[in-house]
Amino acid sequence: MYKILKEEGMAKRGEFHTVHGVIQTPVFMNVGTAAAIKGAVATTDLQQIKTQVQLSNTYHLHVRPGDTLIKELGGLHKFMVWDKPILTDSGGFQVFSLAGLRKIKEEGVYFSSHVDGRKIFMGPEESMQIQSNLASTIAMAFDECPSAVAERTYVQNSVDRTTRWLERCKTEMARLNSLEDTINKEQMLFGINQGAIFDDIRIDHAKRISEMDLNGYAVGGLAVGESHEEMYHILDVTVPHLPRNKPTYLMGVGTPANILEAVDRGVDFFDCVYPSRNGRHGHVYTNQGKLNLFNQKYEKDMRPIEEGCQCPACKTYGRAYICHLLKAKEMLGMRLCVLHNLYFYNTMMEEIRDALDAGRFKSYKEEKLYGMTQGPK
Repeated sequence: MYKILKEEGMAKRGEFHTVHGVIQTPVFMNVGTAAAIKGAVATTDLQQIKTQVQLSNTYHLHVRPGDTLIKELGGLHKFMVWDKPILTDSGGFQVFSLAGLRKIKEEGVYFSSHVDGRKIFMGPEESMQIQSNLASTIAMAFDECPSAVAERTYVQNSVDRTTRWLERCKTEMARLNSLEDTINKEQMLFGINQGAIFDDIRIDHAKRISEMDLNGYAVGGLAVGESHEEMYHILDVTVPHLPRNKPTYLMGVGTPANILEAVDRGVDFFDCVYPSRNGRHGHVYTNQGKLNLFNQKYEKDMRPIEEGCQCPACKTYGRAYICHLLKAKEMLGMRLCVLHNLYFYNTMMEEIRDALDAGRFKSYKEEKLYGMTQGPK
C-alpha cells in the first residue's frame, strides 16, 4: 500500500508498505546486480549507509548461481542476509544491452548467456517464475527497452508487445502468489512504461497500463542515449498519466541533478549504477560537485572527502590515504569511495524527504543544484 504524506507541485512524499517493511519515498535503491554491490560492499555496510531498498537483477541471478538454487536456500533475502525490501529487475534491460546476443519474438526472447554462451529463453512467464523463486519484495514486469533513437514503427510495435507481455506477467504473478511453495506470496508487480521519445506513444502506453491496477509503475527506456532535456520532457508529459496514488519509478537514472529534477516531476523510486561505478574509479560526490581522488593534488590532502560527512570513509580517512589506496590498486580505496557515494545519495534522498515534509522542496532543489556547480574545494 502506498500513501502520500505531502505534496509540493508534482513532487510527492510518501510511504510504501511492503511485506519486508515500509519504504520512505522518494527513495534511491542501491544496485546490487548479482546480489552484491560492486566494490566489496557487504550487507552489513548497507545498514550503515541508510539503504532502504536493494536492487538485484533477474537475468544475472538466473545465469549464476541460478534462481532455483536461491529458492532452495530460502530466497534472496536469506541468501544475501538482508531483511529489508528488495526489487528485482525483470531482465528486460538485458534484452536491450545484449543486442548482439538476442532474438525477440512474441513468446519472449532467445538469449546467449554472456557468461558461457549457453542458450536461454526468457518470456513474461519465465521472468515472473525466476523472480518468484528469488522471492523479492517487488518484481518488475518483463518488457523490451527500445533504443531512444529507434524509429517510430519499431517503437510502436515494441510497446504493443510490452503491453501484451505485461498482461501475461500479471496473470502469471497471480498464479505464482497462490502456490503453496512460493516463498513470498505477497510479491508485488510494477509495470513499465516505454515509448522512446515519442510523446503520444508514451502517453497512450501510460493510460493503457494504468488500467491494469498494478502495485506501481516505472518509466523505462530513458538515460539510454537521449539528452537530459528530452528525458525531463518525457517525464513532464508521461507521469501525469500514471496513477498518482501508486509509486512511480524512473529506471536507471541517474545523477544527483537528474534525481532532483525527476522528484520535482512526481517520481518516487530511483536506481542507478553511477555512485558505485564512479566510486570504483575514484570519482566521489560532494555537495560542491564531483572530485577525482586519483588527482595528484589530493596526495597531501588530509581532509575527508567532504567535511561533516558521516559516512564510514569520511569519519575515519583523509583524501591523501584514499588517493594512495586507489593508485596502489588496493581494494579498500575502491570500497571507501563506493561507501561514500552511496551514503551521499541516500543522505540526499533523506534531505529531499525532509524538505518535502517541511514544504520547502523547491528552494532545497535550487540550493542543492547551485551548490553542486561550485566545484569541490
